[in-house]
Amino acid sequence: MKAAKRDRHRSAGGEGTQRAFEDLQPAGWQPLANRLRPRQLAEFIGQEHLLGPGKPLRQAIESGALHSMVFWGPPGTGKTTLARIIAAAGTAHFIALSAVFAGVKEIRAAVDEAKHYRAEGRRTVLFVDEVHRFNKSQQDGFLPYVEDGTFIFIGATTENPSFELNNALLSRARVYVLKALAVDDIKRVVEQALADNERGLGARGIQAAPEAIDVLAKAADGDARRALNFLEMAADLIDAESSTLTTERVSEVVVGGVRRFDKQGEAFYDQISALHKSVRGSDPDASLYWLARMLDGGCDPLYIARRVVRMASEDIGNADPRALDLALAAWDVQERLGSPEGELAIAQAVVYLAATPKSNAVYVAFNEAMEDAKRSGSLDVPLHLRNAPTRLMKELGYGKDYRYAHDDADAYAAGERYFPDGMNERVYYRPSGRGLEERIAQRLAEWRRRDEAAAESTDRESKPGSKAE
Repeated sequence: MKAAKRDRHRSAGGEGTQRAFEDLQPAGWQPLANRLRPRQLAEFIGQEHLLGPGKPLRQAIESGALHSMVFWGPPGTGKTTLARIIAAAGTAHFIALSAVFAGVKEIRAAVDEAKHYRAEGRRTVLFVDEVHRFNKSQQDGFLPYVEDGTFIFIGATTENPSFELNNALLSRARVYVLKALAVDDIKRVVEQALADNERGLGARGIQAAPEAIDVLAKAADGDARRALNFLEMAADLIDAESSTLTTERVSEVVVGGVRRFDKQGEAFYDQISALHKSVRGSDPDASLYWLARMLDGGCDPLYIARRVVRMASEDIGNADPRALDLALAAWDVQERLGSPEGELAIAQAVVYLAATPKSNAVYVAFNEAMEDAKRSGSLDVPLHLRNAPTRLMKELGYGKDYRYAHDDADAYAAGERYFPDGMNERVYYRPSGRGLEERIAQRLAEWRRRDEAAAESTDRESKPGSKAE
């Protein structure tokens, strides 16, 4: 009776179903990356910052002290594999769900399965891949069972948990950040696959030239699964009379590989941030690199062109107004000609923006003015600044006593006031003194000196005994 009950639970979506399906297939039918999945910590490659000697996660795994956690990192860095190793190390039952396919039915079945094993005195690890694809309500559904120990929750995500996961779930799970594998790590993965006689390519006697392994490791772009997929494809295409993978053969397989770039994800915003900050930091070479990375990853050039226009206003401003013209021109070229001509124009604009004098004075001034506008409310426009197109408006004093600046020396009406009545004068725009703003700063200083002189003259005339009396 108990065995029948266990079989019913195992068929609800846990490891029983998955393993039964895999057992129906010859091992050779499984992709190389799946066959070579590490089974214990000693086989795991990479993530030394988490799994090196003495690191807390390694100690927790070796001691079997399991806790709920979230693995955040790019594809092919070992998130699923590590979850399996953790469950095995803690002799826990392992249930795997994918948020891409699972719904309420699958979650309930997993909970029932975990409760069954808890009743038998065994812990359960519930692994949820792509957990960020569950909405916030679905994520909340895990909380009671994490709280009461029904299962140990391990989530995997390629997106920033701060934005994609509930705070309540994050507070109950520790976040571990997995990094893209280094080239040397990828080489070790490939060499391990070539040497493995049981699950890898060793039984086929396939070898690879060191240069070929290097090409493959670099093309994998930090993704171990991708490296093994490339290796398997190259091995399947190997000439019958040869058992050695050459650089030429590997290059045929990896050609056209696209670097990691999620158009709406963390990599997208990180890379545009790196481009913007490189321009702001006056580094044209780094700016070109990040531009190339985004274009190589498939980013829409028009999006980059719009952001370059923003950089011209925010970080260069009036230090060099030509930067905005060049940015707009690059945007126009991209729209008119497309790629690659438009991309070259964007690169020209990026280099110019990075190399020209910088000023965020207009950006800061605008933000301060916006804050004042929000705080001050709907202050009336002073009468002398109002438009007076009708006779009634003129009779009400609209436009009265307005000084037409062009009638004064240098087209500047010294002492004239333009802020609303009851609001003190403000100084928002403070030129940086770099580029064209050096001359602008000198001009503004002169105008303010003349304003002060006009104010002093007015004060003298208004005092008792003055000529005005």
